Amino acid sequence: MKGMVFTEFLEMVENTFSAEMVDDIIDAANPPSGGAYTAVGTYDHAELVSMVIALSERTGIAVPELIKVFGKHLFSVFSQNYRQFFEHVPDAFTFLSGIEDVIHAQVIKLYPDADLPKFECQRDGNVLFMTYHSLRHFADLAEGLILGCAEFFAEDLSIGREEIDANTTRFIITKQ
Repeated sequence: MKGMVFTEFLEMVENTFSAEMVDDIIDAANPPSGGAYTAVGTYDHAELVSMVIALSERTGIAVPELIKVFGKHLFSVFSQNYRQFFEHVPDAFTFLSGIEDVIHAQVIKLYPDADLPKFECQRDGNVLFMTYHSLRHFADLAEGLILGCAEFFAEDLSIGREEIDANTTRFIITKQ
């Protein structure tokens, strides 16, 4: 997993809780990297999971909720730092439908070693069926990103989920 995900997670924890909380969860998780991340580095996603679990234990907020909140935060960062992906995109469904062919294609050009999740989208009127495939089991992060996308485009979207198997989740996103 790219280091920018780790650096953004720790920044969110610092801004939401405190710098002491960042130190505390790094100490508790004791990641092999030592908790020193660079945005362009690549790290085992298990380190992030360990830190989220440590944060959950200290805050009483459930792990899935923390990961969704982080997904929303991450979408906000993406929308600020990668404005070119948002130009001429009229709505959330158009953006979400283009993740695989537009955004992930560009990420792979920049970082050929990136191990990205896969998304398959099918639109039917005001419903977008978005199937997420990943060995990392971060469907909650994907849901948070979808929620962040809805906020960015100021759209009222409801999100349903079907767990297909251990590595696949189908999101049913309905535009209200």
